[in-house]
Amino acid sequence: MPYTLLFPDSRSDVLDLERAVAGADATLLNPRKGSFDAIERGAWESCDAIIVRNVPIDAAVIPHLKRCRIVVRNGVGFDIVDLEGCGDAGIAVCNVPDYGTTEVADSAMAMILTFARGTAACDAALRADLKGGWTHLTNVAARRLRGACLGVIGFGRIGTAVALRAQAFGMRVVFHDPFLPNGAELPFGYTRARTLRELLGLADVVTIHAPLTRETRKMIDAAAVATMRPGAYVINTARGAICDTGALLEGLRSGKLAAVGLDVLPAEPPTLADPLVAVWQANEPWMRGRMLLNPHTGFYSPDSLVDLRRKAIETACTYLHDGTLANCVNAEYLKRRR
Repeated sequence: MPYTLLFPDSRSDVLDLERAVAGADATLLNPRKGSFDAIERGAWESCDAIIVRNVPIDAAVIPHLKRCRIVVRNGVGFDIVDLEGCGDAGIAVCNVPDYGTTEVADSAMAMILTFARGTAACDAALRADLKGGWTHLTNVAARRLRGACLGVIGFGRIGTAVALRAQAFGMRVVFHDPFLPNGAELPFGYTRARTLRELLGLADVVTIHAPLTRETRKMIDAAAVATMRPGAYVINTARGAICDTGALLEGLRSGKLAAVGLDVLPAEPPTLADPLVAVWQANEPWMRGRMLLNPHTGFYSPDSLVDLRRKAIETACTYLHDGTLANCVNAEYLKRRR
């Protein structure tokens, strides 16, 4: 049976990979627009599946999904989709959690190493002043990683991958993940922290790999920063809104935090209305070498994008063909299926 698949905001103008998976009989709609209103209503009403990057699938959109059976978020996070609303309508919501595991884990570890060894700070200092910058003192966040404690918040695919990399550098690993069953730590020999507060009190480096939910929004706030060890690093390659950027700024300003590495922010792209971003861009002397900001590129490599496209279309087509769901994130609300 031929199906219609809607790609509201695809990165690609040619869906050759998707066509190879979906088959010649499938209709692929690829308007590449940035909003619900910019796309013809007929596209929403006729589609059997949606593969979406950033266009919200919310209460304004769901009533128009007359035939849609599945929404696949083209990425790991799924906070742009109304999970309950889709579930009530009989629409399954899935994500693609395993396409960029290597890249994100490498990005987190790269930030940790950049701070610990001062490679970016020393390069910037020398670029500004060859003579005056020829000193180890520009490596302001330096620390020995061997023997230091890595605290992993969220011990899924990416969190585990970061822990394995850190272990290779001689770091001790502690993690907190309330959703994992007892004993999940045993094959690795890591320490499990039963509470976030416990982890924050142990970790020299805190790395975040949790989804954005009501519970995790601003999880790293002023109280959390106050609980951390003096001179801690905070690395966030998960979701920007998990961290209160004002709390991170005050932690850096006070010296409680030695360094902050962010691949994500609450508002993307950022503006100078965020005080942390404003201070970082101003490059004040006390901030130099203590913050890294990347434009949500931790997931990216050419290989990871190919994996993402293939896994997303396979998830949609498998469900349409035989009803098999992979990585469903709204199962608790999906009381019936279309």
